[in-house]
Amino acid sequence: MDEAVASAWSSRQLERQISTMYYERLLVSREKELVQSEATELMAPLMAQNFIKDPYVLEFLDLKNYPALRESDLEQALLDKLQEFLLELGRGFCFVARQKLMRYEDDDFYLDLVFYHSILKCHVLIDLKIGKLTHGDIGQMDSYIRMFDALYKNVDDNPTIGIILCSQKNEAIVKYSVLNDAKQIFASKYRLELPTAEELQHELESERKRIEEQDE
Repeated sequence: MDEAVASAWSSRQLERQISTMYYERLLVSREKELVQSEATELMAPLMAQNFIKDPYVLEFLDLKNYPALRESDLEQALLDKLQEFLLELGRGFCFVARQKLMRYEDDDFYLDLVFYHSILKCHVLIDLKIGKLTHGDIGQMDSYIRMFDALYKNVDDNPTIGIILCSQKNEAIVKYSVLNDAKQIFASKYRLELPTAEELQHELESERKRIEEQDE
């Protein structure tokens, strides 16, 4: 109810967030200690983990039967349905740019999507990936964050956050890379069709188990 009021959801939007288990997906992305203490705290610390979900459900794009989906197709679909995408991202996300050009000496680099988070007070870079997460994807995002901070970060901004939005997460890479303890880089899976409640519950339980094992 608090989130519905804060985000000004319509009844239809609230129904969608309930059916896609918005709250559960948000909780499972947080650190274990934050989840356990949430009931006794008026407001959880403003940490990036509190605002990033895994997975993101993008059924509103209607791309589940789209043959040979390319990253450019996914990007265009997200921009065509920007209002729905912002709803799925959650509170605080404000759209800034697509294919943002970063120029360093004679080299040009392009960011798929750039947002600003009004609560975290930082920019959020989103890199879209079709297929499995790779070490190269993580290294590229790390470079993008460092470059963006050097070129565009304002003095009063918090450090930039990067989200790699991929269709398949590689759990070995997640566990044995900087993602395991990163504070600025996150990898989230996306789904192009609405999963059943049982599928979502299984995915959430698996993710929660992974987080608990990581904290031991």
